[in-house]
Parts: sequence; C-alpha cells; structure tokens
Amino acid sequence: MVRTSRIAFAATCVLVTGVLTACGGISGTAVPGELDVRKLEVGTYPVDAHKYDQDASGKGALLEGMRMADAVVPTIQIDSTLKFGRGSTVLADATEALDFLANVSKPVLDNRKFVTGFAASGADKPDPAGQTRPPADATAITDVLLRFPDEAAAKLAARELEDADLGVSPENRKLPSTKYPDAYVHWRPGVANVGAFYAYHEFVISLFIQRPRADSTDLLNWVDRTLAAQIPALDGFRATPVNQIDSLKVDPDGLLARVAVADRKGHSPDADSFAVYGPNHGIHSADDESVTQKLLTDTGAEKIAIVDASSVTRVRDFDAARKLVDGLIDTVGDQFDPITAPNDVPGAKCLQLNSKGDPEREYKYRCYVPYKRYVGVVTSDKEPDVRQKVAAQYALLANSL
Repeated sequence: MVRTSRIAFAATCVLVTGVLTACGGISGTAVPGELDVRKLEVGTYPVDAHKYDQDASGKGALLEGMRMADAVVPTIQIDSTLKFGRGSTVLADATEALDFLANVSKPVLDNRKFVTGFAASGADKPDPAGQTRPPADATAITDVLLRFPDEAAAKLAARELEDADLGVSPENRKLPSTKYPDAYVHWRPGVANVGAFYAYHEFVISLFIQRPRADSTDLLNWVDRTLAAQIPALDGFRATPVNQIDSLKVDPDGLLARVAVADRKGHSPDADSFAVYGPNHGIHSADDESVTQKLLTDTGAEKIAIVDASSVTRVRDFDAARKLVDGLIDTVGDQFDPITAPNDVPGAKCLQLNSKGDPEREYKYRCYVPYKRYVGVVTSDKEPDVRQKVAAQYALLANSL
C-alpha cells in the first residue's frame, strides 16, 4: 500500500476494541504504582531495552540533513496565512537536491562540494485533491536550505546557481532587493513566481515563491519577508562541522530504540523510515501549521523518532504527553472515528479509519500510547496486531526507562 508521509505526527491515531489478555514470559520488572508490563499481551514484539548501532555507516550527510529540519522555518512563521504544510524532505546528495533546482545546476553542486540539505513547503490553500501542486490562485513558498563546506563555497554556489537558473530562459530577468542586496533574485515577466538564492554562512537559502498574480514588486516583497523569517531560524541552528558529519550518531538519545517494531534487524538511517527529527518536522507537514506549532510548543516537544510506520515523541513531562495525545486526536479530521482502546494500557487512545478515509494512504488503525514524557504512535491494518503493538509500545517504554 501507498502510505502518507505523515506517519509520525499529523496522521492520527487508531486503537482497538477490547482488552488485552495476560501472558507470561515478558521481560521487565514491575515498578511500585505502575502496571506490571510482564502481564501484557505483546505477541512476538520485542520489548526489552535495546540499542541500535550508532555508526552512521557513510550516511552522515543524511543524519545532518535530518537535523536541518529545525533550521528551515515553517511557512506559518513567514506569514500567518501560510498554514497548509506541504511536506518536507532531506536532500542528502546532489541528485536529491536537483528535485528543487534546475537540472543544469548539478555541476555547481558538484564543484562546490554540496554537503546536504533540507526542503520544506507551505501555502495558504491546500493542494487540490489528488494533486501535488498548489492551485494557481495560491501563495506557496518552497524553502530549500543547501549546505556547503564553508562560507566561500556557499557564496560561489549562490552566484553560480543564479547564473544557471537565469540561463534556462532568455526571458528571465533579475530583481534586485534593497533589503538584501547580496540576494540573487530573478523572475520571468508575466509569470507569477520568483526564484532566489542567498548565501548565509556556509548555507545557501534557495526560494521558490508562487503568488496569484505576476507582479514583480509583490514577488520581491515576499522574497524579503521569507528571508527575514528564515535567517533568524538559521542563526539558531548549530551545524555539525564538515569533518565531523560522518561521526554523527544514529540514535544518540536512544529514541529509535524505544519505538516498538516487529524486527529490529536491518535498520539504517532513512529519512522516512528510520529517522530522528526536531519538532519543526511535524509542523512542515501539518494540515494546519498554526495548530500543530502551538501544540508542539505548549507540550515542549523535543524530538520525534520514526521507525517504519510507528514513532515515539519526547515532550516536557507526563502532563504534556497526555496533552499531545489529545491535541493530535483533535486535528485528525473526520476520516477517523474514535474506538475503545485496550484498557490494560493506561492513557492509550485509538481511532479507526471510516468510509471517508483512503485505505491506500492511511492504516485502518492508529493508536497513541503515552508513558511518562513519551508518546508512542502505532499503526496497523489488523486489529489483533495493533492491540499487541499498543501493549508492546507501552512495555518497551517502561523497560527502556
């Protein structure tokens, strides 16, 4: 099945009807005042404390790209109307970066030794059903952060990327910015979009902005507004030195190891299925960025770990974990219905996909499992399986802390 990329934060939960039965042979010890997790029915899911291999195995650029999710400002912070998150992605090599640049830009990335990147997009209107582009009357911003070895390489890359873009069409024209005179901005008269490159430290900020009308003054104003929001976000990001990127740890806080999965073997860093992100990752893909941003801020969300179609999020404290569960359920939409959760697992809440949902994009069952300052999300198309996953996620969190 094709699954939505919002498996971690924004796609909602699902739980199961019925209660969990007791069984023996499960590792762990009971803590006074807490559930004895040895009595939970976890099936074949491993629930003992675990550690994944920390070696990046040549995927340091991917790990640094994941960190950069928090360096790209959500569009809601550029303008309050841009609340519809259109998703985000890591750009771990030049080929992936070309999805957001002109194809003729590859020599620039190669010559200036592109390191890694991250791209996010948002708009003031949702994409039409079944489409992956915003409507023509929308304001949409795609913000791409490209990392280079040093400041000198970034400055050269920004100028050369602009030259490459200008050369794509003889109709392209430069648009000088008085607020950001070092920015390279261009548009094609009569076309309602604009492109920009701006070197900042060892980064190049690449922008593509769509507006409902082709007005060069208006388009330039939106470039300036976006840079005014993006630059402070970049100031708050601490980049890993280039010579240390391949030494980045896969799971330094042990969060990936706290996500319940059927098989712990064969996992390696992957932007969609074995990754750790900061809270901005959840905002970039939210149906309403303003609501999600407030929820994550209010709960003190720090990190989210994603393994396959499950996740664990670490928040401020126990009360915040409960608040996050309720907040995510409130934003799920009308394609899910609440159902009875297994009452053996404290605080677990579930939803089931109804006839308004798309079973090719969403799992039938999704459940949220709070434990102390953590929230686990588990999914499945089968009720017996998701029941075991709920129990396993709770038991794993208990045994890992």
